[in-house]
Amino acid sequence: MKADRSYPQYTVTAKAEAAILRGHPWVYDAEILHAEGETVNGGLVDVLNKKGRYLGTGFLSEASKIRVRLLSRNANDRFDSAFWTRKLRWAWEYRKAVMAPADLDCCRIIFGEADAFPGLTVDKFHDLLSVQVLSVGMERIKGMLLPALVEILRQDGQDIRGVYERNDVALREKEGLSQYKGWFPIPDEAPPSSPVTEITENSIRYLVDVENGQKTGFFLDQKYNRQAVARLARGKTVLDCFTHTGSFALNAAMGGAAHVTAVDVLESAVEMARANAERNGLGSIVDCVAANVFELLPALEKDPAKYDFIILDPPAFTKSRKTVHNALAGYKEINYRAMRLLPRGGYLATCSCSHFATEEKFAAMLHDAARDAGVQLRQIEARQQSCDHPILWGVEETSYLKFYLFQVI
Repeated sequence: MKADRSYPQYTVTAKAEAAILRGHPWVYDAEILHAEGETVNGGLVDVLNKKGRYLGTGFLSEASKIRVRLLSRNANDRFDSAFWTRKLRWAWEYRKAVMAPADLDCCRIIFGEADAFPGLTVDKFHDLLSVQVLSVGMERIKGMLLPALVEILRQDGQDIRGVYERNDVALREKEGLSQYKGWFPIPDEAPPSSPVTEITENSIRYLVDVENGQKTGFFLDQKYNRQAVARLARGKTVLDCFTHTGSFALNAAMGGAAHVTAVDVLESAVEMARANAERNGLGSIVDCVAANVFELLPALEKDPAKYDFIILDPPAFTKSRKTVHNALAGYKEINYRAMRLLPRGGYLATCSCSHFATEEKFAAMLHDAARDAGVQLRQIEARQQSCDHPILWGVEETSYLKFYLFQVI
């Protein structure tokens, strides 16, 4: 039966209904049969099946192919400030439940759809929050959400001095939103004087620039995968490819590696990794080199068995289904080269952060690379993103990081 609502009502196809009942929160424009009531871009609408049964309530986005993003499937919810404050508290309490207190210094507090905040990302970097708003619905209510989140954190003893918006991403344009970045105004407070803060992750200190760093400032999703590398690194000679801020390299060094070479194609990333190594007293163990990994790995075959542990943490080689084939070829090339370089008994950490390179496709690629390299892989661990980036079953987009540790035999 129809929900007793004052919201506009959108009737959707059987395909959309089936997806919602499986747990997916998106309704595409082509799945809408008809709409009743006056709509506001970014406002709330009820979604119904063809028989008028209530399926959920979500934000309307008139410019996007994802026309409705569901927030709730409870017809009794009232989407007032108390509702949103309660959801913010749930998100923070979840992180407190699944992470050690020390890990809360830097963590993801809001992970979009996985926390039922579609299009919203909030990362905590010590005393700063870095925010991306990627849906018009969240854009409309961020003025209520963000001060409420700051208050929740402060009440829990977290010294939050500012909120920075990293809305300089092209995805906003698909929502009809402009790109920009800057401090979010907290009522009665002046913006912080600096966008730079220091975080501690796995006992390693990093400077994070929320204004100019990658994405929201730092990649938090590999936190526990870095610990797994550290446990395996003692006494090893390590090559960390696509090092970026040097985080895997530093974890390996802190774990007792004999020597670590950290490589990135960007000189600016190499400088940052070098500074982070010095900041943690690891400069004598970690060498930072600017090089193209696709050129470096074949060149290193002239000096085989130089490394007994290789880490491959590349950027996403694909951001669409159309380019998955090319991306898998790139993944295979670097994994094949690494497997050929490693001695028997050497170790390989390899991963993909692309949602479109699915776990099945990534694993098949690794099988092919091992066969072509003439080695066998003994799996030590298969891991995913850290628990502050929760995977919501039924929403495949929330599962994106594949991480494997192997011994080459």
